[in-house]
Amino acid sequence: MKSGKRAYTKAAVCLAGIVTCLAACGLDPNVNLASTNEGEDRIVNFYSPMEKTDPDAENVARSAADKTIRMAEEALGVTVNYITYTAESYQDKSYDDVALDRVRNDMDDLYLLNPDTIRTLGEEGRLKDLSGLECVKNLRDVVKTANTIDGKLVAIPQEVVAYGLFVNKDMFDRYELELPETPEEFLECCRVFQENGIETPVGANRWWLETFVLAQAYADLYNGGNTEAEIRALNSGEKKYSDYMRPGFEFLQEMIDRGYVDAAKAYVSEAMEGEREDFLAQKTPIVMAYWGAANTDTAYGNTDFEMLVVGFPSSRGQMPVMPMTGYAVGINAEHEEDAMRLLDVILSDEAFRIYAETNRVISPSVNVEVDCVPALKPLKDRIEENVYVLGSNAGMEVEQWGNTCLIVRELLNGTTVEECMAEFDRLQEEALSK
Repeated sequence: MKSGKRAYTKAAVCLAGIVTCLAACGLDPNVNLASTNEGEDRIVNFYSPMEKTDPDAENVARSAADKTIRMAEEALGVTVNYITYTAESYQDKSYDDVALDRVRNDMDDLYLLNPDTIRTLGEEGRLKDLSGLECVKNLRDVVKTANTIDGKLVAIPQEVVAYGLFVNKDMFDRYELELPETPEEFLECCRVFQENGIETPVGANRWWLETFVLAQAYADLYNGGNTEAEIRALNSGEKKYSDYMRPGFEFLQEMIDRGYVDAAKAYVSEAMEGEREDFLAQKTPIVMAYWGAANTDTAYGNTDFEMLVVGFPSSRGQMPVMPMTGYAVGINAEHEEDAMRLLDVILSDEAFRIYAETNRVISPSVNVEVDCVPALKPLKDRIEENVYVLGSNAGMEVEQWGNTCLIVRELLNGTTVEECMAEFDRLQEEALSK
């Protein structure tokens, strides 16, 4: 099996809170870096997947982030110079590839990063410790846990991204099915759907099936009261990542074998491009997506049926999966002081409230709560009960989000479960040998 860095093809879905309309797992690997400098003496150079926009632009997710940055510019008397990754010139580099290059070469001050990139750069010591910022005292523990490396908080997001199952409740009611809690109940629902003429009950793409695996792999680890000890055992080699991952991969293989997932279609489909049309047309009762997709008409925010968003099936019931993105400052940032001050403004409770109320998402601050759309209430209830699985955790020696995605894609392409487990073992051995 080949291993390597995840090649993103649309705006990073973990960055979906910033660029919801580009929601998939990465930007198209066609790179144009456009710089917008308004000519002010005090600037902060910001590398991101978005350009500066009018606050009233139609893309409310992008506008929400931009509003908070404008607020910081006015408060601090600085100008943010956007260094933008766009799909205008064709170069074979992903958003993350470019981010790694730019951080390693001290090209910018501020960066918006995906979880695996945060992990890599944090381990290399290339990101500033943000734990001294004023805003940190109000952060949820899940944010600090996910983005702390070697005792340093190296990135902070503007929203907590949560993934769940988007289900057509009307179709479940039609066949008198309860929403599944466990993997066994989920498979039974799929069997009933298929026996009633629904050929492929689960709409999937090549990025997000990893959420099923992560939910099953780490339901007990994150919710069994022994999280730190289990992670220490994994990091020391006492326990194997493959043993945690096996049930989820066997579950996916069973879904593929029974035809509940079209593996060939999923392997080549971008996020939402392969499954959205059938879900909205009520041909497919189940898809998976991130929280913000329930809020926007360009995703699943305007259905002709009752939609609910629930957690993924696990031994502990419906389980949200939460990866973590974040803003980070380069270790050798030219405008370090202004960049850090800017973060303290855009990550303040006031800015978090503007962002969360605009996008109706989960805030990283314990002090900021917003109402969610009714469809999201089941997922929100679980998260408020502190029931969830982290899709990314910088404290784990083996990076989770990107690696699991890549290995799931190999399963879709015909690689056996045993070969997938061998790849996790190889990654663990490689991490332990460093």
